[in-house]
Amino acid sequence: MGVNRGQYWRLLESLTNSTAKQQGDFAGTADLATKLLCEHLHIDRASVWSWSKDQHIQFETASFGASATQKTVRPSNLLSLPNYITELHNHLHIAAADAAVDERLAELHNDYILPNNIKSSLEVAVRINGHIEGVLSLERHAESGPWSDTEVHLACQVADQLALTRATSDAYYKDEMLTLFQSAIEKSAQITLLINLHTEAIEYVNAAHEVITGIPREKLLGRNIKELAFFRQTPEVAQEVLNKLCRGEVVRNEILLQRKNGEQFWLKFYASQFETRRGNHYVLVTAEDHTDARYHQTELEHLAWHCNLTGLYNRTYFNRMLERTTSGYLLLVNLVGFKRYNDTYGHSKGDDLLVEIGRRLRHFCALYSGAETARVGNDEFGLLLPELTQEDLQYCYSRLYQQLSMPISLGRESVDVRPAVAIVAIDEVAETVAPLTCADIALQYAKKKQGTAIQIFNSTLLKAFKDDAEIERDLNVAIRGRQFELYYQPLKDLQSQTYIGAEALIRWHHPKRGIMYPGAFIDIAEQTGLINSIGSWVLEAACKQLYLWQHRNIEMSMHVNVSARQFFGGNLYEQVWDLLTRYRLKPKTLILEITETELMEDIRYATNLCQELADLGVGLAIDDFGTGYSSMRYLKQFPISKLKIDRSFISDLNISRQSREIVSAIIAMAKALNISLTAEGVETQEQEQFLADNLCHQAQGFLYSPALREADFARFITADSSVLLH
Repeated sequence: MGVNRGQYWRLLESLTNSTAKQQGDFAGTADLATKLLCEHLHIDRASVWSWSKDQHIQFETASFGASATQKTVRPSNLLSLPNYITELHNHLHIAAADAAVDERLAELHNDYILPNNIKSSLEVAVRINGHIEGVLSLERHAESGPWSDTEVHLACQVADQLALTRATSDAYYKDEMLTLFQSAIEKSAQITLLINLHTEAIEYVNAAHEVITGIPREKLLGRNIKELAFFRQTPEVAQEVLNKLCRGEVVRNEILLQRKNGEQFWLKFYASQFETRRGNHYVLVTAEDHTDARYHQTELEHLAWHCNLTGLYNRTYFNRMLERTTSGYLLLVNLVGFKRYNDTYGHSKGDDLLVEIGRRLRHFCALYSGAETARVGNDEFGLLLPELTQEDLQYCYSRLYQQLSMPISLGRESVDVRPAVAIVAIDEVAETVAPLTCADIALQYAKKKQGTAIQIFNSTLLKAFKDDAEIERDLNVAIRGRQFELYYQPLKDLQSQTYIGAEALIRWHHPKRGIMYPGAFIDIAEQTGLINSIGSWVLEAACKQLYLWQHRNIEMSMHVNVSARQFFGGNLYEQVWDLLTRYRLKPKTLILEITETELMEDIRYATNLCQELADLGVGLAIDDFGTGYSSMRYLKQFPISKLKIDRSFISDLNISRQSREIVSAIIAMAKALNISLTAEGVETQEQEQFLADNLCHQAQGFLYSPALREADFARFITADSSVLLH
């Protein structure tokens, strides 16, 4: 049973002249082919399978016939059919009269042929230029003998028509894609150039070239690449790029070019070599105007490395410069009292002050080749100076200090600036300690100086720094190991001549150094943040002792020093409330002391907190009064119950008329404000007499007693006949 010659040609003619075949519609042609084959040949099923380019996967494109009776489908993984593929490559078709036993189809037996009861199968490769694109498969489910030559020949002819359709489809696709790509390149905002490496001729350039460079493509097509602006304006760079391309390297770069009108622009390009099928070597160049992006990048880099306010370098960039610097000098400048000025006059005025300081530093650095300056903190500036002789260095920092100290006119106001300057020789410290760390250490000492605040870093400061670091480590142990103890210094009422209070003063029983006074470790605790833990312990220990005194009917007030960190830490109110509730202390017997300088750090917060503490029944005292920056206006708004005159005014009462006048003025002011007054550091009868005559309320100092341990303090007040016991 086969097909006669007339049917043979009518089938091929129907397939060849079909619309799907003419349009290169492979799926449509495959549908028609399977249908015609089933109608003209004695077969049960015809199908067309397409293979992936790598011949790993096959999928069904079309089928006709007994698909409903199929139990399994042909395997999609071609890697599991190596012998089947090899047979098709070698013989183009497999005509299996008995498919169930044919070794050429052995890989399809178990999964496809036997489950679907396929008796005979004809597999024909669909090939284009020797590459198998798929398979035309014909199946019979009843025994009918071998495939005839006519049937095999017809199936091969149909497979060839399918191959031609695939080729036509690919040609249409390639032509469409070529047109699409050409249209896209012509519409692109990027420059595209094709250059023949053999002739160095420009064979293609798109319209974007004229838009970006101002040069029409007509002036470049067919011309030598040396006529490009790239070669004319940067010949050495351009030649190096060409050499790399000839070696097969890919080149990416940005170049600064100039248009005919003199306008400069940045061109970012990418160039690579490729070879055509005919063996010609070309270079594909794509380029774009990168001017805006370049300027934007430059602006971002400027913002990343500069201070927005002053225009100077910022700390990050300054650190990078410092890491690369092995000689010369590092100077660190701080504006003493800047925070107070900022809070008093507002941030806008503060910014104006910083801008002027930045301008002065920039002007100063211009006098020294290689000098750089940066704003490294809120009111802190860094300078890097080249190597100088000791004489030149001294002249340099003295001149800098003088320039920075000059009054600054801000509107109608003239502001006196007090700078603090630290100097570090980089080559002397770079191997041991970071220069910026050394400068920070020296700056702390400079800020404490009364006169000219200049400090050169030296080995003594380094030793002190290491000692401080050791104390810091020991403080952590001391907090956990209960190495602290409170001592109490009595406060005497000058009118009644009775002791009415005590100031709690911390002592540290160091296991190696012995008893240490607050001056040896409090500043370190402040700087490291340990002061919060120490302050909490002091406050609780003092409240506990006050409770014991009140329990024994000893009428005493307890003065406790509070650090700025503790005061502004955020939980002082809660801690005090908890202690007052737990120990049930009498109102106004717990008095917290804070220095006026610390109080002025954040006036609004301090005012609110002071009022809240006063509402709890806590007394508030300004410690070291007269040394800070408070004013009558602020004293009136704080609920202050006591002022403590700094010992520096008391110590020279007998010899300094100015000190006597200051103390008298403070006493008069306290009286006018109805505020209690305590003089600190009283050591002589003459000092006491002056204070009593001027109606100062209380005094404390070595004239009466140093700070005592609790047991000694109890004996001291008990022995004094004037103390009132109830």
